[in-house]
Amino acid sequence: MALKLFMSPCTHKRPYHLHPPPFEKPLRIQIQGPLESIQKLLPDVPWQPIGPFPQPGGRGLACLVHQALYGEDKFSEGDLPVRDEYLAWAMDGRRPLDYIDYYGVTFDHLVSADDPNPEVLAISIIEVDNDRGAFANQHLLFSVDSTEYTEKKVLAVPRCCQHKKGTQDQRRINGEVAERIARSGENRGLDAVCACTVRTITAGR
Repeated sequence: MALKLFMSPCTHKRPYHLHPPPFEKPLRIQIQGPLESIQKLLPDVPWQPIGPFPQPGGRGLACLVHQALYGEDKFSEGDLPVRDEYLAWAMDGRRPLDYIDYYGVTFDHLVSADDPNPEVLAISIIEVDNDRGAFANQHLLFSVDSTEYTEKKVLAVPRCCQHKKGTQDQRRINGEVAERIARSGENRGLDAVCACTVRTITAGR
């Protein structure tokens, strides 16, 4: 059974202007996290073998994140341009294995195809089951009770609510997209899209 994606509400007294983002604002969104957490959201999506960009699970994850941020009624049957993905191969010492254990996807919301440097929102999926929330409570600006998530929902946290500042997020994320565009040989960017399907998402706001 698929768990729900829970987007944490902003913990700041004056909420960050992109948490949540206004629908009309063009935004490049990146979400990353352990594959074991992503599989709880998309249990029926295969991740092996790794295929050409983008992975089917990347499209599905982008849809879930978009719905969590903006609501189902905003884009649930539309197409989301998937711009980049990150594959972290599992390691045996220094030897990479033939499967991944960490994944990230970058997609655009209303971003013009000729905009090389849009504002970005970086989101992390936080796994809380393996350590009963120890990692979350060390790296987030709010307390996490793992029992609220286990077998119920998967926690996703925008950068503004993490100890990590993310001052280089915009440069890094847009640079990664530019590198993929250059490798693809396309001047207008990649046209991989996400065919979203309606699902119930807990937005947490």
